[in-house]
Amino acid sequence: MPKRTIHTYFSSSSASTPHTNEGTSQPKKLRAEFSQSDLIGDPGKRKPIDDYQPEIRDQVKRAYALNGPTQPRDIIFPRKWMSGEFRSFQKTWYDEFDWLEYSEYKDAAYCLYCYLFFNSAKPKKFGSSVFAHQGYVNWKKAKDTFNNHNVCKTHVEARLKCEDFMNQKTNVGRKLVQISKEEEKRYEIRLTASLGVARFLIMQGDAFRGHDESSTSLNKGTYREMIDWYKDKVEIVKEAYEKGSKNCQMLSPDIQKDLTKACAEEVTSVIMDEIRGKKFSVLIDESRDVSIKEQMAVILRFVNDEGKVMERFLGLQHVQSCTAIALKEALVRMLSSHNLSISMLRGQGYDGASNMRGEFNGVQKLIRDENPYAFYVHCFAHQLQLVVVTVSTSSADIADFFNYVPLIVNNVGASCMRKDALLAKHHDVLLEKIENGEIMTGRGLNQESSLARPGDTRWGSHLKTLLRILVMWEAIIDVLEIVKKDSIKPACNGGALGLIGKMESFDFVFILHLMIELLSMTDILSRALQRKDQDIVEAMHLIMDVKDGLQDMRENGWEPLLKKVKTFCERNEIEVPDMDDEINVRGTSRRRKQKVTNMHYYHVEIFLVAIDAILTELNHRFSETSSELLVCMACFNPRKSFSNFDVDKLVRLAEIYAEDFDIGDLTILPNELKSFVNRARRTPEFLGCTELGKVAEIMVKTNMNTSYQRVYRLIELTLILPVATASVDRIFSAMSIIKTDLRSKMGDEWLNDLMICYNEKEIFRKICNEKIKKRFEEMKKRRILLPKKLMIASSDE
Repeated sequence: MPKRTIHTYFSSSSASTPHTNEGTSQPKKLRAEFSQSDLIGDPGKRKPIDDYQPEIRDQVKRAYALNGPTQPRDIIFPRKWMSGEFRSFQKTWYDEFDWLEYSEYKDAAYCLYCYLFFNSAKPKKFGSSVFAHQGYVNWKKAKDTFNNHNVCKTHVEARLKCEDFMNQKTNVGRKLVQISKEEEKRYEIRLTASLGVARFLIMQGDAFRGHDESSTSLNKGTYREMIDWYKDKVEIVKEAYEKGSKNCQMLSPDIQKDLTKACAEEVTSVIMDEIRGKKFSVLIDESRDVSIKEQMAVILRFVNDEGKVMERFLGLQHVQSCTAIALKEALVRMLSSHNLSISMLRGQGYDGASNMRGEFNGVQKLIRDENPYAFYVHCFAHQLQLVVVTVSTSSADIADFFNYVPLIVNNVGASCMRKDALLAKHHDVLLEKIENGEIMTGRGLNQESSLARPGDTRWGSHLKTLLRILVMWEAIIDVLEIVKKDSIKPACNGGALGLIGKMESFDFVFILHLMIELLSMTDILSRALQRKDQDIVEAMHLIMDVKDGLQDMRENGWEPLLKKVKTFCERNEIEVPDMDDEINVRGTSRRRKQKVTNMHYYHVEIFLVAIDAILTELNHRFSETSSELLVCMACFNPRKSFSNFDVDKLVRLAEIYAEDFDIGDLTILPNELKSFVNRARRTPEFLGCTELGKVAEIMVKTNMNTSYQRVYRLIELTLILPVATASVDRIFSAMSIIKTDLRSKMGDEWLNDLMICYNEKEIFRKICNEKIKKRFEEMKKRRILLPKKLMIASSDE
């Protein structure tokens, strides 16, 4: 059975020895555990160390000590009226006092060492209790108080205790156990081998454990089997395991998890170094994993020091409730555990769920109540998919067409024999076309494919299915004929006869080609929106391009489409109706004698209705592109030498972000904007630039970001505003690879560590083993430590 994890959110009284009635056995006390996600960044929200269970206090202290003091630097510190003037906390104090912490929640200062090792039994001196628990708030004499606290005996003792606690080599228990130099070297070899295997498995998303890991097992799991393979190939590794200490073999499940956690924390540390002090946006979505747990994924979007838009995976959080309040608290808790302040948030990107986007009680509203500058953008890719779904039901004839498409897919792929027959027929058709010179051959062309049902929630699935039907047309007709012929009873053919008749009608072929034309245009937009570095200005331009393309098709696309449909029908011997013939209005009784021509029916009632529906839906779904915020941002579009550049609108954009631009900035900004655009139009690097993201990169390369700091700040705010949540959907795709049916008992913390490393492979590959080993050793008390020489080398890096 998996170990049961109890997070330490309960009070000390709830974990006390349970009351037992006479004659009944005392229930077994559950073991408390502490995970990295339980860290609370804001010192004003932490509970005292003494309130944690005794068996996990050392683990809590070590986690907070490794995390370091909470020192937010790029926030606006509140000003209070004290002794005749306004005073506030000063971020320069961090440089003088390395133990100093600041709480945004309480607007108070704390001491990390005193919080971890304050002895409440001793007399309190120089505010040690205040710095440990209550928080110091008198900014008038703050620096003098900090200096006094710095030399206070209680503080000095707490600091020494912390240093001794973190330095395992000076531990008293370490002095009693003598470890030879040879054993230390063997330990280093075992640790290096175990880490190498763990890194490989993490990168591939493979399982570590096996069903039977005993010494007699033929398959002890991938981790142990790879260690055994390593031992067989390298003699020094084999010797290190066979002659080394038997109680420190580095093979246990706990060691595997610790190694993974060390890797994940190093990856997260790199991400935090990238984002530290920068404004950012969040992309959030929830999905149910294979063990029926609701997991919330969080991605941070920011502009790095090179001017590039980055989207980094912060972590997974298991949420027991999907209410807006619960999700908001989970997000704030995750940000706080990484010492990130919600006041630095400048954008939110979610799907269209009511609990996320609700104007009154949604997550975005709750966050904007705390930070009004965290503007919300409904995922453009989700909205585009809703446009596609709406168009598929824009008229009765198109809706009827899409009702038949799943029936065709189901009938052709209902069994293995039918699938094999479909592939064989398609293979024969391709060979015939190649011999006749109708299609070209080459690498990646004419690949084996199959049919898939379109889904309302799968981006691009409608177009993919229709293209497959078009490409495999002859094979599908042949398979349906086989189904009809082989049916024992007429009722058992699954409607194959009717499907053949439907497919070989002009109506079906016409709507098939029309939908492929329309969906091809939206698919280009969908793929562009899913880029990680896509910016809101370019996205708005792409939407306008699609609208212009649809309008052009409405005015000039009828004749080319009709010609293409007729050519297809003639090639497949499908009857083409005379466009001047009159027919009854579709969906009405013949008795009513309402007549229209075929031209009117296909051109007006299908062609124009479909295009008008998609244009109307695009205008409705993307109505926020006309909002003041995005209209102002559109002025940064670099196309045609910044032809849309408007100083007044960009100044208004700075006024909207009032937290980031004071009165002085707003005064200087107009002249700085004019100077910037004049220089950009003269600079060769900007010629032909079409994306705002490239503008930021060029500014960094040419040092224009320092010359035009306020302009660059505006561009940063524009770039970090999220466009689509495709990155979050990729996270859930990775989760389905890592957490499978065979690994459904995986714990939340273990899953989160694996996911961080797997999704941030670019960072993970660059982290050297020495850094991971050092973090691994600092995480817990270890039986054997690495040689001092190695630790010095890793600390120098």
